[in-house]
Amino acid sequence: MYELLRNKTRGLMADATACLRELIQIPSLSGHECDVARAVKRAYGRCGLDRVVSDEFGNVVGVLLGRESRPVVLLLSHLDTVSQDAGGEWSKDPFGGDIEKDRMYGLGATDCKGGIVTQLFAAALLKRALLPLDGSVVVAATASEENGKSLGLRALLEHTLPSLGLTPTHAILGEPTNNGIYYGHDGWMEVRVQVQGANPFQVSDAAGAIYDDLSQTRAGAGVRDDAETFAVTTPQCSDEGGLRRAQIELARRLGPDDRADSIVGQIRHNAELAAGGCAALALEVAPKQVERTVGQLRTRVACVAEAWSTDPFSPLVDRARQALSAARLDARPGRWQLGRLGTGTAGGTLVRRYGIPTIGYGPGDEALAHAPDECVELARVQEAVLGTAIIVHALAGVPTFGWTTDDP
Repeated sequence: MYELLRNKTRGLMADATACLRELIQIPSLSGHECDVARAVKRAYGRCGLDRVVSDEFGNVVGVLLGRESRPVVLLLSHLDTVSQDAGGEWSKDPFGGDIEKDRMYGLGATDCKGGIVTQLFAAALLKRALLPLDGSVVVAATASEENGKSLGLRALLEHTLPSLGLTPTHAILGEPTNNGIYYGHDGWMEVRVQVQGANPFQVSDAAGAIYDDLSQTRAGAGVRDDAETFAVTTPQCSDEGGLRRAQIELARRLGPDDRADSIVGQIRHNAELAAGGCAALALEVAPKQVERTVGQLRTRVACVAEAWSTDPFSPLVDRARQALSAARLDARPGRWQLGRLGTGTAGGTLVRRYGIPTIGYGPGDEALAHAPDECVELARVQEAVLGTAIIVHALAGVPTFGWTTDDP
């Protein structure tokens, strides 16, 4: 079976490379994914998926139908990218899709258009290889992941997939893992501290004391030499309606045992102590909220991403590892390091909000995500197409041992 899949993967790579270049050449900043969504929908159709739909939230969904209603494996990537200015100045064309030394360069090459193409062509590989499926495979490219706090994913799970009669039992994220099996990462949150009062001197003094206290908490924020863990802004003051308002924003990493509500409560307690308990001042401490639009839906969301983890000894991780090893592919387990605050995946939403066992498996180096001259190795894309198909078949396919002569 594995040699059959290898051969068919090689036959798909010209189309996969062309598809990746097409997607990179279409700008898809968060909230502006319509053009790339249309291109992805066309690509889904060309690959012969059994059902292809786009929903009102901007997501694109393709389905390979199995013989039974379960299991349902969700292959999940996202359509949007950060701004080309987010990480610094590019020396390459961020929308060129140029290839140098087997690397394709462009915004989203690693995060996450390489994942979209990998997962789409993994599904196409399963279909072309005529491997029978007990369960179904859902290939989804969602909107507003980078700055939308997984709103597209929430709409997908709460509206679109239920309307199709599909409930995921497992999920595989196409985010960059260098083709390792990743099972979690830290979280992060942003908190807004606001002091308000009629006496501008009291407000400024209290805000300054709170800022000094917050600045001294970095040592207790789980500092890592290889990652941002804590950031705080200086107080920003404004006057309105006879009141002085001072605002401080902080961002911090959330470890596996941290809870957002507990962190907010701790910050509020310390801020009250630092401000000296002045009754004339109003103090507000809460997660920062932003407005986001997904399709026709506009809503406010909290800037909180919980840490998440799937048990590295769980049946999902174990089955993925065994399947890749049997195919003589790298089965290295690991976790995303997330060197910059504010980065992450949809894993926290899948695991913590919906209870769906989740792993990551995708081409590319996470250090290149949100960075200038982002690129992905095409050889790693080819390997990831094969590996994704093998994992999916191990989870939802009909066992085919003995079906061909190349089974180990």
